[in-house]
Amino acid sequence: HPAGFQDVNHMVIFGFGFFLMVLRRYGFSSTGFNFLLIVLGVQCSLVMEDFLHFLGLQRYEVDFRSLAKAVVSMTAVVISTGAVLGKANPVQLIVMTLVELIFFYISRWINTTFLQVPKDLTLTHVHLFGAYFGLAVTSRFPEPPPGLDKSRSTPKSDLFSMLGTVFVWVFWPSFNSLLTDSKMEAVLNSYLALAVSAVAAFMLSALTSKDGKFRMTHIHSAVLAGGVTVSYTAHSIQHPWIAMILGLLGSVITILGSHCLQRCFNPALKLQDTSGVHFTFGLPAMLGAVASVVLRVVEKGIAEQWSDLSSLGYLVFVDIGAFCQTISTALITGLITGLILNIKLLKAVHVSKYFDDQLYWEVSFKIISD
Repeated sequence: HPAGFQDVNHMVIFGFGFFLMVLRRYGFSSTGFNFLLIVLGVQCSLVMEDFLHFLGLQRYEVDFRSLAKAVVSMTAVVISTGAVLGKANPVQLIVMTLVELIFFYISRWINTTFLQVPKDLTLTHVHLFGAYFGLAVTSRFPEPPPGLDKSRSTPKSDLFSMLGTVFVWVFWPSFNSLLTDSKMEAVLNSYLALAVSAVAAFMLSALTSKDGKFRMTHIHSAVLAGGVTVSYTAHSIQHPWIAMILGLLGSVITILGSHCLQRCFNPALKLQDTSGVHFTFGLPAMLGAVASVVLRVVEKGIAEQWSDLSSLGYLVFVDIGAFCQTISTALITGLITGLILNIKLLKAVHVSKYFDDQLYWEVSFKIISD
């Protein structure tokens, strides 16, 4: 539906553009490059759809629905961009966009062809693929020096980033329902999960901080966890309390993940996850993937009165295989892409010039000093 498409378009361009404004001197690049990559990637996605038809791998369907799929697919690129934010120059980002789209389409084709995952359902893997592809890419970039002043946020950048979060939050039910037939159920379950995750984010933020105050970094990421977690099951959940529980668990895993990953996991693996895509999208997506398998098995088991356990086992094997294939493909192809982006031809940015608009934009001194 055109209205649903417009909602998702607003969410991806405006919402994520401001969502990525987490760095004090990288605001122009966060919003500007996000817009450039999305409009470029949507065109490439449509061309790829036509190419797959030319190869005989799918039927011809370049229409309004294809445009919607292209915009949804670009969410993976936007999430990956958040992981390498401030490190890659525009040429590197464009190359990453084109390569990631190709590999994402290949991953979807594998899931559809060999694991019998419905074609539209493969698009819900954008969070998993984008997060782990981005983490693999950023691991190939040199690590910035500790205590780099430009890698910090300011109250102003936090405010703009929170504005983007609110826009993404508002339009997320449309995102989850855009390509499904059960639109009313998807919107209802997505909203309930988002609402619970928002309330839980405020509570957990106050409980986990030493002085009992809210932390903007927690709110910024955890309020979206519910939408990510129910993305696989929003269209099929029959009881609202299930969506609410998933929203709560998503918020919990995001805030706990932000503590554990930033203090233990990321330093050990030398990962510089600039905007925290691992705990904002990756972990809730993994939780949602596990929840979708559990709910499908329970639903099918109750319907068949647990009479055919072998078919249930096969269902679990195939579903888990689809998610594992998505993560594995994202990690392997992300590492390859990271190596490609650091060849001399693409003129990688020196570590001392990370996180700085002045390298790409005409910026007044006053804005920089703010």
